[in-house]
Amino acid sequence: MSVAAYCIFCYRQIGTIGTPGPATKTHLPWHDIKHFSTFDGEDHECALWLLLKRTQSEDKEVRLQAVQDLANNSHWHGYQYGTVAQTCDQRTAIGLARSKGINLRFFLPPPPLPKVKNDYTIEDELRLLLVSLPQTYLDPCVQHFTSLALRESSQILAAQRGGLWCFGGNGLPYCETLSKIPSETVELFCLQALVQHSKVSSHCDKIEAKGGLQLLQRIYQLRKDSAKIQRNIIRIIGNMALDERLHASIVRAGWISVLAEVMKSPHVIQSSHAARALANLDRDTVKEKYLDGVYVLHPQYRTSQPIRADILFVHGLLGAAFKTWRQQDIDRRLDKKASEGQEEYSQCWPKTWLASDCPALRVISVEYDTDLSDWKAKCPVEAHRKSIAYRSNELLDKLRAAGIGDRPLVWVSHSMGGLLVKKMLVDASKNPEMEKIVNNTRGIIFYSVPHHGSQLAEYSMNARYLLFPSVEVKELSKDSPALKELNDDFLSLAKDKKFSVLSFAETLPTHISSMIKLHIVPLESAKLGIGDLIPVDVNHLNICKPKKKDAFLYQHTLKFIQDVLAQELGD
Repeated sequence: MSVAAYCIFCYRQIGTIGTPGPATKTHLPWHDIKHFSTFDGEDHECALWLLLKRTQSEDKEVRLQAVQDLANNSHWHGYQYGTVAQTCDQRTAIGLARSKGINLRFFLPPPPLPKVKNDYTIEDELRLLLVSLPQTYLDPCVQHFTSLALRESSQILAAQRGGLWCFGGNGLPYCETLSKIPSETVELFCLQALVQHSKVSSHCDKIEAKGGLQLLQRIYQLRKDSAKIQRNIIRIIGNMALDERLHASIVRAGWISVLAEVMKSPHVIQSSHAARALANLDRDTVKEKYLDGVYVLHPQYRTSQPIRADILFVHGLLGAAFKTWRQQDIDRRLDKKASEGQEEYSQCWPKTWLASDCPALRVISVEYDTDLSDWKAKCPVEAHRKSIAYRSNELLDKLRAAGIGDRPLVWVSHSMGGLLVKKMLVDASKNPEMEKIVNNTRGIIFYSVPHHGSQLAEYSMNARYLLFPSVEVKELSKDSPALKELNDDFLSLAKDKKFSVLSFAETLPTHISSMIKLHIVPLESAKLGIGDLIPVDVNHLNICKPKKKDAFLYQHTLKFIQDVLAQELGD
């Protein structure tokens, strides 16, 4: 019998896969397929087809094991990777992309893209896409500036060139002739507007219907030199992946191979954006949905390791989901002794150190925009959206969608992020739909949180000509009635629920500009009133950035997490 005939025979023998009853398992001698390296040619060929058939089983356990076996076997021949790429279904391709160490030969490259219309640039195509999208249900400020851009771009398209392109830069809105603006800048602005559109489900439908997935693929391939452009594109794909109806379109546009490749990136921001997009696509093993700004740092791949508890990181003013939690920067030229024999620098210690020390934890970091100053205020309707109260409601909804509250939980916060954590817990305690978040909270870590206000707010108020304080900074005013009320409400809740609390306080001033040096959160403001308070000889920015893995700051944080989750983590 030929190899092909033998494989067909094997394939037919498992035709009952997926039907209920004992026949499903008795027809499959899978104990013979565990050791692929010992197979001869025919057996090895048949094993591939058997696994492919098994990936389509109606039995979830069977198909997940088949995907794992496909991914873990390092003895496939080159043409067999191609066979899998061309024959596996959408669900299997996504599962393979979320398998650690996956061989990228399992995936087909993105399909050839249609040519751009004559005389049309990528910027033209992007503006056409923006023009076609609804202007409703958007963040008011994005709507404001997108409408300015579209008004001008409509004239540009009509005239084939010329007119003005208006957009919000780092300062106030400004206009330049199109020829003076680099195409990458225009593309980035359009993509940032598309990010906002992609947060609205009905707008995602329009993006897909107008060929947006293919256009984004073209830009992604052309802009491999721009991490920021690629990151915004993957962020859009991650948002669109929240809608299961769009999964087939995302797969057809070639995004699985792209995301699988980016997952291997050494840059934590890039890989985490791809991990979020693939998790939202993987409905076979992921029940949670990760909305915009919610990132899983661990586990980013499929795993058989049971997840026992969640750790949630919340940054503060001018922070971010990744950079806030990096290892403290060391000038290796000045500190040769510190750099000798040092472990690899961690771009995000919760993703590297904490995940390694506590693999049974799911580690999540959230991101939201903050400003020190309204000097660069983008539009008059933005202010109310940046209050702690507004952000609390917004983030609580996102966290529940991500399954926060379903497991025991520890919060880790820096600066204003700690006030936001307190507000979320107080708000959740008053909402029956959010009560699980409160009831499953085991502990909270505060890194230099201004429970009683910050000198940053006082300075900003007294120097308006230099720094127009933002909504966030105004809310940090020393002895603010709102801060006192929040602290009183939180203390009452924490004592009632017996939350474990650990606080760290900075003792060194922070340079916030070449001329300004402030002790942003004094010891008395970092004192919550419950739990331990530990002063550390670092400034406000470095209070959450340990120098190395065996440093006191990280080891004490780790011990607190292990202690409050001792029951869940066991030994």
